Amino acid sequence: MTSACPHLVWDWNGTLLNDLDLVVACTNAVFASEGGPTVTADEHRVRFRRPIADYYAEVLGRAVDDEAFGRLDKIFHDAYRLGLTTCALAHDALDAMAAWPGSQSLLSMWFHDELVPAVRTYGLTGRFARVDGLRAQVGGDRKAESLARHLDELGVDGGSVVLIGDSVDDADAALSVGGRAVLYAGGFTARARLRSSGHPVADTLTEAVQLAHQESTPRVIGQRSRD
Repeated sequence: MTSACPHLVWDWNGTLLNDLDLVVACTNAVFASEGGPTVTADEHRVRFRRPIADYYAEVLGRAVDDEAFGRLDKIFHDAYRLGLTTCALAHDALDAMAAWPGSQSLLSMWFHDELVPAVRTYGLTGRFARVDGLRAQVGGDRKAESLARHLDELGVDGGSVVLIGDSVDDADAALSVGGRAVLYAGGFTARARLRSSGHPVADTLTEAVQLAHQESTPRVIGQRSRD
């Protein structure tokens, strides 16, 4: 796939989909099942990271091995499925997608078999060149390998990619394929943490697309846009 405009990869949860409150509630269901503390949305945005097992271990104060994480991941997703109908797209998601003149795709760490019908339910069918979610039984890992596979299937070179997401993990994934990232401060990660990564940060998705345009223009190696 080639285009005069770089390819844009969107993140789903916490970016196009405004599901922070639901994610925090489901995370607290996980912690409650282990006798752990309750976290607020602000605390979650400061502490959340991938691998998610490390986040759980930090909050619970003990190691979370693969077996334990599999059990906790099921608790999370069972609660998430029940609450998903309460979630809407980010308020400017449609405008932001319409503002990008090039090709776009969607990559999520949510289960693929549930992501695809959700995209249809939210009226986004046909907007993306490709939609990929997690094809494993248990999630929680970093995004870099999934992004590499996603771009390989698209036939897109990583150096021509800008990724818009709401976590430092999104930025790390973009860098791992030679791409660039714009981070959205309305999702799962506190703005201060995003800014400390050195990547451009946007408060809205429409602003994120504007910054993605700037990121897609040639610049001196080592120079980085600032929010």
